[in-house]
Amino acid sequence: MALSRAARQAKIKELIGQNQIGSQAELSVLLAGEGVVVSQGTLSRDLLDIGAVRVRGAGGSLVYVRHDGAGDADARLAKLCVEAVTAAESSANIAVLRTPPGAGQYLAWAIDQAQPATIVGTIAGDDTVLVVSRDAVGGAAVAEWFLSMAASGVPEPAGVA
Repeated sequence: MALSRAARQAKIKELIGQNQIGSQAELSVLLAGEGVVVSQGTLSRDLLDIGAVRVRGAGGSLVYVRHDGAGDADARLAKLCVEAVTAAESSANIAVLRTPPGAGQYLAWAIDQAQPATIVGTIAGDDTVLVVSRDAVGGAAVAEWFLSMAASGVPEPAGVA
């Protein structure tokens, strides 16, 4: 079936949101299953246009995720968590994130750019980031959220962001 560019891109966003897709070939097969045949070049341009990026998914494989607007900051944060968060602890409304030496300030900047609704702000050192939760007892949930992103690379785990 021939779809308009906007309709095709909406279908791609939908498929990426519903499936763990690791390659353009996998996405092409899913689109064909929906009756949409597209060339590899067009698919590449569509992925670029919708801001799809590949991040480390569950099990360590790379998967496409979609982002609209601020989502780019979410993807950057998720990718950075995989690379930089080595441990997380909490107390009351505070989460303390550990990073390799030199990564603390960059991680805090990425958190501030993503502006998660549950986070008031950050304070960074060389290898440590203090994250303050809006919830008086939300530190544990925030620490778990960062550990989840560090393990999976998925930017929007349920219940926190």
